[in-house]
Amino acid sequence: MSFLTRILSGTALALSLGAAALPVSAAEYRIAVGDGAGGTQEALGKAFVAALEDKSGGKMTGRLFLNGQLGDEQDTVTAAATGTLDFSILAINNITPFSPTVGTLTLPYVILSQEDAEKVTQGEIGRQMVDQTVEDAGVRIIGWAYSGFRVLTNSKKPIATVADLQGVVVRVPKNEIMIETYKSWGINPTPMAWGETFAALQQKVVDGQDNPYMTVNAMKFYEVQKYATNLRYLFSIEPLIVSEALFQSLSPEEQQQILEAGQEATQVSAQFLRDQENKIKEELVGRGMEITEPADEEKEFIELATTKVWPKFYDQIGGKEVLDGVLTSLGRDPVE
Repeated sequence: MSFLTRILSGTALALSLGAAALPVSAAEYRIAVGDGAGGTQEALGKAFVAALEDKSGGKMTGRLFLNGQLGDEQDTVTAAATGTLDFSILAINNITPFSPTVGTLTLPYVILSQEDAEKVTQGEIGRQMVDQTVEDAGVRIIGWAYSGFRVLTNSKKPIATVADLQGVVVRVPKNEIMIETYKSWGINPTPMAWGETFAALQQKVVDGQDNPYMTVNAMKFYEVQKYATNLRYLFSIEPLIVSEALFQSLSPEEQQQILEAGQEATQVSAQFLRDQENKIKEELVGRGMEITEPADEEKEFIELATTKVWPKFYDQIGGKEVLDGVLTSLGRDPVE
């Protein structure tokens, strides 16, 4: 049985058994996780810990703190940059304020499939973004979770068109690109910290939000949301970051062990999404959610978002050529 298969089939057991066998002197790192149990963030974290223990011979391990126990996702970037937090797993849009070039991957309709997401993050573009994030934010991306497209959920009505969206109050992260995307569709979204979102949905402060099916399930949004629209405007990529101060304090051998563990965890995350997403969608329907497909293959959403939003952020992401580089790496034409 391969190491990858072992993680996928029995990570929880491996962790529980492995923890008891760890040396007393093992370094245990704190890993902040924004989402709850059962999602891709937790799967990435568990796989990383298992791989790190394996590669370090038990000298390094980690402990996951789910549901934002160690702070809001953006706050964990600051904490890691200042060396008060070891690792964090968070949505990529929460790194963008600290390293704007990464925001290229949060532009609407740039990533059109899981294959696109893997190709960009694991290729030359991803390596460039790692270097830029170290320079800009003082944190290093060592792994990637793939959570799927951020579908729109709400408690009011089925939404298939831009017209249907009008009058719906939608929570978004405090991220300029995502805010402008909803504005291009004719509404003013409500920026809100992740930790406040469930309560705001429950109390009807906002009607809806967008996140992947995996997160909708992990955060139990089905308890407060009835309708889901299968939008594909943003594929959720969730990096695993390490404090650069911590990373540089380690020996070259330890650094390599962390990097290799991050790479293996990335592969686990990709397979986890392939294996679980359709099952999760079926579970959500079974819990009473209704899933709607966007009308006319989403063309109106796509046209408005790409023509109105992309040009606004060329300067912020480092120039139009940065976006062109991502598009051409995916075999698509550069922006005209």
